[in-house]
Amino acid sequence: MQVFSLAIIEDQPSIREVLSEYLGHQPEFRCEVIVDSIEAFLAQLEASPGLSPDLVLCDIGLPGLTGIEGLPFIRARLPEAQVLMLSVFTDAEQVYQALQAGAVGYLVKNTPLVQLKEHLLQVAAGGSPMSPAVARHVVQAFQRLAKAPAATQTTQEPLTSRELEIVQCIEDGLSYKLIATRLFISVDTVRNHIRAVYRKLQINSKGQLMARAIRRQS
Repeated sequence: MQVFSLAIIEDQPSIREVLSEYLGHQPEFRCEVIVDSIEAFLAQLEASPGLSPDLVLCDIGLPGLTGIEGLPFIRARLPEAQVLMLSVFTDAEQVYQALQAGAVGYLVKNTPLVQLKEHLLQVAAGGSPMSPAVARHVVQAFQRLAKAPAATQTTQEPLTSRELEIVQCIEDGLSYKLIATRLFISVDTVRNHIRAVYRKLQINSKGQLMARAIRRQS
């Protein structure tokens, strides 16, 4: 069994303790860094040159540099690390800013610990996990844009029917495995479609348009 080194960046002591306690006792993970800020994380990397976590679970609402502001610094120091954002926010700007800054996935903080572990393993396997709450916003945003004038639609690559189907399955709370079973496809194919959805979100040069569309749907 492969063991992945993990860093946790979370400023709330109670949440940080729960995450480190649970994930630290999972045989698939080795918690190498547990800190309360981006600055503390970068300082620890500086103090320990050999430190190189495979996965970084990072809160967005941090003191000092936010998780999104800190992402470029993490990516510069750890280009091979996969960063998964964890936040109470599900609004469009937060999601898109995190993805554009280099995050591979975005989950809300009420994600059950068992699912969080599964999502981290998905990230380690090359996946891009998405919470049901985030999936709901994605579906609403693309549905809104699909109804927009043709001139507006050209600024955004549309989701395929299969991609939309998969995102809606995530919104329904299905795991990748259950989605694969329901749609008669492989789990790897599910992961590839989710990566494509994130890619389409990131290439949008008019992210505020999508953000406004999502807010109107809230």
